[in-house]
Amino acid sequence: MITFKTTLGDIKIELDFENAPVTAKNFQQYAEDGFYNGTIFHRVIKGFMAQGGGFASGMDEKDSRESIKNEANNGLTNARGTLAMARTQDPHSASAQFFINLADNDFLNFKSEDVQGWGYCVFGKVVEGMDIVDKMTLVDTGRMGFHDDVPKEEILIETTIVE
Repeated sequence: MITFKTTLGDIKIELDFENAPVTAKNFQQYAEDGFYNGTIFHRVIKGFMAQGGGFASGMDEKDSRESIKNEANNGLTNARGTLAMARTQDPHSASAQFFINLADNDFLNFKSEDVQGWGYCVFGKVVEGMDIVDKMTLVDTGRMGFHDDVPKEEILIETTIVE
């Protein structure tokens, strides 16, 4: 169990080591290392998702470890309340950034092992604090540098507790 203590409240996360072992271990290691402390939810889109794990306050990008293998072919779906890894167009480029699905985002699910079909790997779920995640969608967002949908008032992960 991992708890993010945020400026809006606590979010409790349960990782799925059975279906996404590499991804869950990767996320837990970042959490144990304190990597997420002081990071912000830097992209929030109402009815879609809230993304974090890559930027410190002020949109200062953090250096992450090497990318991991995409495990999106694990049978888990991008349902409301699940956590999935963010990545670039390269299906196997996820490292530290993640997002919390605010809706059932079936179009993000694995379809096939090619660039268009890989999807986004689900590796955990919010077990407490989904109301906090929903609160994120109430803040005003805008453009900051090259980034859209950035909350104008920062939503900070103050501390991370790994149980």
